[in-house]
Amino acid sequence: QVQLVESGGGLVQPGGSLRLSCAASGFTFSNYGMSWFRQAPGKERELVASITSDGNSRNYADSVKGRSTISRNDDKSTMYLQMNSLKPEDTAVYYCKRTYSNYWGKGTLVTVSS
Repeated sequence: QVQLVESGGGLVQPGGSLRLSCAASGFTFSNYGMSWFRQAPGKERELVASITSDGNSRNYADSVKGRSTISRNDDKSTMYLQMNSLKPEDTAVYYCKRTYSNYWGKGTLVTVSS
């Protein structure tokens, strides 16, 4: 069965960096686009970034553009989100999703606070 497992979240100070990972299993990872979403307390889940199956096209929400990089390693069936210059408003649970599907991970919490 399809499984998506996020990791890499934690507590970081404003201005710091984190790299989130999403380990995929149960399907041929290289055949699918992947996405990162986040949900902050009291807010709706929003798309953060997405990457196509071949890795050639990447899209970012305006809120993270220039500070974040989405990438993938098909040999490891893993997707990443490198986040830099983190702000308190980046605090959220971050989820990975197989694009154009209803397969989600359980999320990893990122807290940006001094």
